[in-house]
Amino acid sequence: MSNDIVSVQGVSKRFGSVLAVDDVSFGIPRNEFFALLGPSGCGKTTLLRIIAGLEHPDDGAVIIDGEDMAGIPPNRRPVNMVFQSYAVFPHMTVAQNVAYGLRVTGTPRAEVSRRVDEALEIVQLAGLAGRKPHQLSGGQRQRVALARALVKRPKVLLLDEPLSALDAKLREQMRLELANLQQQVGITFIIVTHDQDEALSMADRIAVMNEGRVCQTATPDVLYESPASRFVAEFIGKVNLFESRVLGANGRTLAVEVGELGALEVPHEKAGPREGAAIALAVRPEKLTISTAPPDGDGRARLAVAARVINWAYYGDTSHMYVRTEKGLELNVNIQNTTRDTAESLNVGDAVWVSWAAADMIVLEE
Repeated sequence: MSNDIVSVQGVSKRFGSVLAVDDVSFGIPRNEFFALLGPSGCGKTTLLRIIAGLEHPDDGAVIIDGEDMAGIPPNRRPVNMVFQSYAVFPHMTVAQNVAYGLRVTGTPRAEVSRRVDEALEIVQLAGLAGRKPHQLSGGQRQRVALARALVKRPKVLLLDEPLSALDAKLREQMRLELANLQQQVGITFIIVTHDQDEALSMADRIAVMNEGRVCQTATPDVLYESPASRFVAEFIGKVNLFESRVLGANGRTLAVEVGELGALEVPHEKAGPREGAAIALAVRPEKLTISTAPPDGDGRARLAVAARVINWAYYGDTSHMYVRTEKGLELNVNIQNTTRDTAESLNVGDAVWVSWAAADMIVLEE
């Protein structure tokens, strides 16, 4: 028997001539924190609304806890949804907002009071039950919306861009709180977001969507270190791409021709693409090392190229150095600012060497 509490099976949805969701299938195990990640217009919110019952698929099925949701209205599904706008009632207190869903379904007053107290305790608002929404911060209003959803004890909690209205520092704090909350309450969370950091820091698994389709579903580390396509590689964090041509394959090694780098060998676990095929090699900025002198070591294991600094951006803990090689290839190097003067050690126009391990290059066939 499957442990999936949510199963999306071949779901498609059209709005006129636009195919918003295109034959999407995946399963979500019980108690998993699952993210739908992608750019605006990729279909992720439409898919979440289909799971919630707010939209109906043209094809396919949604199974929740073993039951086909076809024809079952939103209020009878074992899910609850937290919207981007929170949608708290301004004229009600915190406790009244949280209790609203229970009261409209006729839950006994004593039971309502007990469950509201429990929900407010979970989201750390126990001392604010009597306040109105305008007396709360953005993070506190978001917790009210979460408590109102959790008080109904859904089997699945759906979150539609729940942190987008918060400032950067509070958003980072709430990521940790949401992840901890999911572990505490032990139910399945499905979050929709366009923010890669948000998905990577909270989710157990992520489905990356583009143009209505799921490009890859995997854990955060696999998506980042082993993306299945150029789109996933470029959407999940920053990446340097090298257009390449396949020369041949030998076991777990791929021989390629890479522009000014020439012929080299890179690890490749899958069956190699055909000889002569055009591919891309990708390497993450933090895998690159920048220096003012040619790097030491075996050139077969470590690649190096001469360049000049053309720009840099300071982010506090890191600096992103942008360099251009003699043949015009631009690379992004992530430097960790381990000392107070690290960011000041290189200037625009400086001649540098950029090097990296061949093993850190990712083969992208799509």
